[in-house]
Amino acid sequence: MGNRFQEYKQLDLSQINKDVLNRWEEDDTFHKSISTREGRPTFVFYEGPPSANGMPGIHHVMARAIKDIFCRYKTMKGFRVHRKAGWDTHGLPVELSVEKALNITKEDIGKKISVEEYNQSCRTEVMKYTREWEDLTRIMGYWVNMDDPYVTFDNRYIETVWWLLKKIYSKGLLYKGYSIQPYSPAAGTGLSSHELNQPGCYRDVKDTTAIAQFKTIRNGKSEFLFEGTDTDVYFLAWTTTPWTLPSNTALCVGPGIKYVKIKTFNPYTGIPVTVILAKDLFPVYFNSKNEDLSFEEYKPGDKKIPYKVLNEYSGKDLAGVQYEQLIEWVKPKGKAFEVITGDFVTIEDGTGIVHIAPTFGADDDRVAKQNGISPLIVEDSEGKTQALVDKKGRFYPTKELDSAFVEKYVNTEKYHDFAGRSVKNEYDDKLEDDAPTVDVDIAIMLKQENKAFKIEKHTHSYPHCWRTDKPVLYYPLDSWFIKTTAVKDKMVELNNTINWKPKSTGTGRFGNWLENLVDWNLSRSRFWGTPLPIWRTEDGSEEICIGSTEELMAEIKKAMAAGFMDENPYEGFEVGNNTKENYDKADLHKPYVDKIILISASGQKMFREPDLIDVWFDSGAMPFAQRHYPFESPHLLSQGGERRTPKWQTARDSSNGLLKELAKKQKENPTEAEVFLWQNLKNKNLAGYKFRQQHIIDQFIADFVCLEKQLIVEIDGGYHSLPEVKISDKQRTEILEELGFAIIRFTNEEVINNTEGVLNKITSVLNSLPFGEGRGGALFPADFIAEGVDQTRGWFFTLHAIATMIGESVAFKNIISNGLVLDSAGNKMSKRLGNAVDPFSTIEKYGSDPLRWYMITNAQPWDNLKFDISGVEEVKRKFFGTLYNTYNFFALYANVDGFTYSEEEISMEQRPEIDRWVISLLNSLLKEVGESYENYEPTRAGRAISEFVSENLSNWFVRLSRKRYWGGEYSSDKISAYQTLYTCLTTVAKLMAPIAPFYADLLFADLNKITQKETDQSVHLVDFPALNEDLIDKDLEEKMAIAQKASSMILALRRKEKLKVRQPLAKIMMPVLNPPFREQFDAIKNIVLSEVNVKEVEYLTDTAGIIKKKLKPNFKTLGPKFGKLMKLIAGEVTRFSQSDISIFEKTGTYNISIGEENIELSLEDVEIQTEDIPGWTVASEGQMTIALDINITEELKQEGIAREFVNKIQNLRKENNFEVTDRISLTILKQDKINDAVLIQKDYICTQTLAAGLQLVDNLTDDKAKEVEIDAEVNTKILVEKLKN
Repeated sequence: MGNRFQEYKQLDLSQINKDVLNRWEEDDTFHKSISTREGRPTFVFYEGPPSANGMPGIHHVMARAIKDIFCRYKTMKGFRVHRKAGWDTHGLPVELSVEKALNITKEDIGKKISVEEYNQSCRTEVMKYTREWEDLTRIMGYWVNMDDPYVTFDNRYIETVWWLLKKIYSKGLLYKGYSIQPYSPAAGTGLSSHELNQPGCYRDVKDTTAIAQFKTIRNGKSEFLFEGTDTDVYFLAWTTTPWTLPSNTALCVGPGIKYVKIKTFNPYTGIPVTVILAKDLFPVYFNSKNEDLSFEEYKPGDKKIPYKVLNEYSGKDLAGVQYEQLIEWVKPKGKAFEVITGDFVTIEDGTGIVHIAPTFGADDDRVAKQNGISPLIVEDSEGKTQALVDKKGRFYPTKELDSAFVEKYVNTEKYHDFAGRSVKNEYDDKLEDDAPTVDVDIAIMLKQENKAFKIEKHTHSYPHCWRTDKPVLYYPLDSWFIKTTAVKDKMVELNNTINWKPKSTGTGRFGNWLENLVDWNLSRSRFWGTPLPIWRTEDGSEEICIGSTEELMAEIKKAMAAGFMDENPYEGFEVGNNTKENYDKADLHKPYVDKIILISASGQKMFREPDLIDVWFDSGAMPFAQRHYPFESPHLLSQGGERRTPKWQTARDSSNGLLKELAKKQKENPTEAEVFLWQNLKNKNLAGYKFRQQHIIDQFIADFVCLEKQLIVEIDGGYHSLPEVKISDKQRTEILEELGFAIIRFTNEEVINNTEGVLNKITSVLNSLPFGEGRGGALFPADFIAEGVDQTRGWFFTLHAIATMIGESVAFKNIISNGLVLDSAGNKMSKRLGNAVDPFSTIEKYGSDPLRWYMITNAQPWDNLKFDISGVEEVKRKFFGTLYNTYNFFALYANVDGFTYSEEEISMEQRPEIDRWVISLLNSLLKEVGESYENYEPTRAGRAISEFVSENLSNWFVRLSRKRYWGGEYSSDKISAYQTLYTCLTTVAKLMAPIAPFYADLLFADLNKITQKETDQSVHLVDFPALNEDLIDKDLEEKMAIAQKASSMILALRRKEKLKVRQPLAKIMMPVLNPPFREQFDAIKNIVLSEVNVKEVEYLTDTAGIIKKKLKPNFKTLGPKFGKLMKLIAGEVTRFSQSDISIFEKTGTYNISIGEENIELSLEDVEIQTEDIPGWTVASEGQMTIALDINITEELKQEGIAREFVNKIQNLRKENNFEVTDRISLTILKQDKINDAVLIQKDYICTQTLAAGLQLVDNLTDDKAKEVEIDAEVNTKILVEKLKN
């Protein structure tokens, strides 16, 4: 093509997607975007790892586009942005998927299938859809390094997780406890509180609830309750979980709550009873109309039941009263069935008396322990104590209980029908949907035994497992906890420094969560995951937390020496060799780690605690674990993007042998000061930090180094004071600092004479150093992360918690919490509902760009998006179609004139006003878009670009300037037009590149490969456009905005009257409220008149008697401002006279009196409406009013016909594929209604269409002639023929 801009016949964004993608891969553009920023400041981004055991969806396009936008933008701003991909490979989703595929349950693992085989299946299953994820990442243009992703099942990743846990353990924040915790029988594991608070976990369910009657035992303690009664006395307690009633061992009342004793009848049995419940709640159950009913006349079954209030007591009065066991299935061991007090009891609902089952509620367990109440427990066949409900969610089958326990404590006759039944039908897949629940059957049983006062269905919120969608139980568990409550205040403080988008998530959903934080249940009783690295003696008296493979290997060596282990299962593993091949020799998963037996300090065997850790800890560890920190430094990329080993890890190959020998000799012959300091540094004696002695780094041997914080401590003897040694030390320090190390030096005398001061200084420096700060930039904390709102109490929380505990730092500085992608009706997408959108076929059809642009500009990222494919179509047509047409217009005429931007730049002062206006607006756009990207508001950026392209560049600048391109000499004005449009197009390409990377790159490349104004041929390698504030002319922008607004209003009036734009009109009238406005409008009136095809404008200083106006109240502003006075003000506004309205418009304010109050109204408080006048049509918008003369004279009509002919002829030129410079001849068939107009306007028609001649004929039979419609019911024929050169 030579020096010609590429021209296109159609816009095919799908093919553009593929072509640009191929170019990126051929040119290695992604890696270049990193390597070309070598030595520049880093922008740290964390990729929240997806799990590849599920297919990606359309919502992942949204989520990944958001991440990609800011990484691309920051790259263009000159930052070096590493984006390491990752895979989340552990946890429940994987295990449940494998169990389903293998048709097994958790209980089958270790029996029907070995743990080793099961975990291998998990390892395969979790990477099942890796190719699909990689394909989507590629075709949607998400730039992230997939070549070397971090994988959470990688043993190096696990080692870092262990290191973090050891850090937390060393701070006393990791402990073992027995408490009531949420447990998922369907998943077979306990859950943490943040897992229970994932979106959708709490659901409204309709369950059978019961108010049970607990029969009081009459004795000296309770005798006061029987005074004045002739019936049994019962305590009433309400529960939404009747299945917990068999485990009841206490009733809890509020010490300060008032209770009443009421004589009545049981509504089911009709038996006389006396009941006790909270005074404030008894009206809920007893109708005051029944208080005076006769007890003697009551018959069982009557709906109206009499009652009588006998007495009143405080909760303290009732404490210590005993009652009979409600359901006598299992006898408790120890004190039980007593009324106790608790501050958590409320009178919001229920009866004000809480049934206490210590094995199934945290509050229950706590208050029971405080009062010495025993839980109801059973002994299983292995002799272990358990709750009455097993971990499958069933009442313990009798055959699985210890026979001696059953004989002594279990009433097998009463328990028989319920033993083995699931307490929730969802736990038993064999049950039909309409099968009766345990709750219903217990309720029926209580009714029959006169132990139920009220049974009803009740809708309440109940927690469900985030992965199985089945109900959760609260269960007594032995678990390991992270004491997050100890760092709650720090977490809250740090959270307040994070820039949350939206802010409400940070202060609300996340902030409130932190305020109510509980300790983190870390334990998971599963098989595929990161094992808890804690070994304990059988009596629990001694334990060790392992923080590295080096430490584990050392402990195995001790255990082997003691005879506890015959061999090292990780034989052949080399400590310090960080290759994957080496780490594959030390699998840190089950069952391998469980075979390791260690030795305690006292010589006892220690076994690993069987738990895995919460998979969310895996995810939260990724800032460190993705780099195998602190065992390796961040991966660094050299020029060209190839990977190289960090220099600080080992010696140079050429000097490795010699340095090893020297280091060995120096270790064997330390100075007195080195020995003294090493005693304080070794074995993590100093604040838990690991130091190495005489460690080789590059070409040097460091006296002591903490790799975790990249701190070197040097001890200098007297010879270091020599001038030549000082120079050598300085050079050595500079090289080590360039490699990312901090260096502190002490003399021998300082170490020996002021040991405490030396250690304090080292500790102070250690604590001041950030994690991972080294060559290539910091890896911690992140400058930016983004994931779905469902991660608020998942990944966001664990990142924040770990960072706070490890380094009292935030894990991320800026965050976007994405909303959901719903279907067009606002429903959640799912395959089951058939409303899911396939991202692959959508991108194949439309390309990635319109999909990304639609999703980003349709709604703020943190708002839910109602996805509608018609919106993608609209974006493709309106935004990309407009930009494509604008470029094609430029390319067409630039090629005709040979424009390549080789001419000297025309200064702004010499450019016409329209050029200066669009350049000003371009810089205003640049400012807004830059600020939007900086503030993490991509929607605002995208909408601003769209508006500029559609409304200002295409619909205004190009349209008003089109004649400058069409013909005439290659003058400075034409060159200015080309340079201005080129600048706009290249700048738009750069501004839109983060959101629409494919078309932006094509647009930029098509422009730049001809002009060569930029050295890089990809928009993603160039710098973001620089803002030139001097080019912003707000007065000019304001004037042109008036022109655009006036034109829009007049064109709307034309459409209202069905007047074509090509039909000239005589006049507009415009009221002028002030001289400055007239000056502004006068300056642009010619633009407006030309744009709307009107001959002249008449200014009115007084509209009275010409244009009639009325006011309409704007309730949106009046309501918030004036509240209850709004209606009175509205009435007053409607009574304004024409004079009042005129004054109001001129001054901008108006005072009225409402009663004794003086109210000042502003123009925003009203809407000014106009009424048409004969022969005119009128419109008002804000303070602008325009009247359009709609009378059409014969002269105007003829001109309109001529303009119609020009339009039809131009269209025929396009249909015939004529070049823009081709000259033509015209033949038009005569028609009475058009003949005069054609003859009078002949020169105009010929000039506008490049016609050398035009003739009117009586007959036109040439087959090439085309019939056209000039006006309603006015048709003719036109023959357009190209003239030969």
